[in-house]
Amino acid sequence: MKFMISKVLFLAVLVSLGLSSCKKNHPQEITEEQTNLDAQLIPLLEEASNGQGLDYFILPSENDYANIPQDPTNPLNQTKVKLGKLLFHETGIGLNPRMDGVGDQTYSCATCHHAAAGFQANRRQGLGEGGIGFGLAGESREPHPEYPTDSIDTQPIRTPTAMNGAYQEVMLWNGQFGAQGMNEGTQSQWTPGTPIFNNNFGHQGLEIQAIAGLTVHRQVVDEQVCQEFSIYEDLFDIAFPGWPQATRYTQRTAGLAIAAYERTILSNQAPWQEYLRGNMSALSDSEKRGAVLFFGKAECSNCHTGPALSSMSFHALGMEDLDGPDILNSEGQNNEDLGRGGFTGNPSEYYRFKTPQLYNLKDSPFFGHGGTLNSVRAVIEYKNNAIPENPEVPESQLSEEFHPLNLTEQEITDLTNFVEDALYDPNLFRYVPQDLPSGFCFPNNDAVSQIDQGCIE
Repeated sequence: MKFMISKVLFLAVLVSLGLSSCKKNHPQEITEEQTNLDAQLIPLLEEASNGQGLDYFILPSENDYANIPQDPTNPLNQTKVKLGKLLFHETGIGLNPRMDGVGDQTYSCATCHHAAAGFQANRRQGLGEGGIGFGLAGESREPHPEYPTDSIDTQPIRTPTAMNGAYQEVMLWNGQFGAQGMNEGTQSQWTPGTPIFNNNFGHQGLEIQAIAGLTVHRQVVDEQVCQEFSIYEDLFDIAFPGWPQATRYTQRTAGLAIAAYERTILSNQAPWQEYLRGNMSALSDSEKRGAVLFFGKAECSNCHTGPALSSMSFHALGMEDLDGPDILNSEGQNNEDLGRGGFTGNPSEYYRFKTPQLYNLKDSPFFGHGGTLNSVRAVIEYKNNAIPENPEVPESQLSEEFHPLNLTEQEITDLTNFVEDALYDPNLFRYVPQDLPSGFCFPNNDAVSQIDQGCIE
């Protein structure tokens, strides 16, 4: 097979031959096995990218706006991203809580999507308003004792990450948010009075999700709020200069700014990204063997591909739902449990869930749409055995990709090391503001979280 040699591939080959001394992550000498592993891996990457080479898998820099995928109706600019970064973490806009005097200004988008957990919640079930505490990385958030259970803002399905969302045209496990691409023709499901109705704005998934989320989670952004925290008014003016004053300070523009920021949350400092950019010593032998498996025998790249190792495909893998004695407000089957089919109404799409991105998974050890698997290794073992855990999912609905892989224990170990460590960006706090215009604690601002996060002694 003839392979196209990209600039990055050429640099990679030079390094593998010892012509470069760049060894940031693994300072050991290049071994014969590593050279052989590189020789195995690079052709697999060429094949998985349909000849585009290593460049196909590279994430752009977070400020390289020209190369970050974006909604043409919401072009990125520096001020809009800065505004979204602040609003995403701003507890001061939590102004419409279910319990006045208790939940006011205590939560933010980052409550369930924070950097310490790879922009997930670090709980099996995310708790927004009505939760209390944080711990070190969100693991200690619990129901607030003063809140009735049915008033707590609970997630009916495991909270997905907000990272690398620029590579997802539609959002959520069922892909319900987004008016473009695969959601064209689903207008009959955009029911008035529901969050999905926001699809009528015509934006892509990240934008619709952010706009809808502000209302669903009872956050308020309007001209009065912007004037109270005056820097917000200035940022809106610069970020949205073409918008009339009457519509410039709204939930919609706030959602567009938040989505712009989310598009820049890219795990581009992971060792795998360094490897793709030419540092062949960025991965250990085991991680390289895992990468060879990922793009070869283990068939992971059939669904997990592109820069975020995700895709816009939906699959039924027979995993359990978010249910059990430790899950709040979960009585009966939720529509979300039906996956893509629960949104489209198409029975052939029941139990199919969107393929997730794979970076920084070990920051929040809950996997599957129900969070029932507790480690990357457990997920790989589950897929290797291909025995569904959810008896509600008919065998006829299971994905063709869900079949035994016949991986050995060593192969499972190597594949786990690749996913856990090679795909781990250690510096996600570069996406977190130093402080907020409100001066409040974040990502949570309840009394216990303030102590946990060091906002007060």
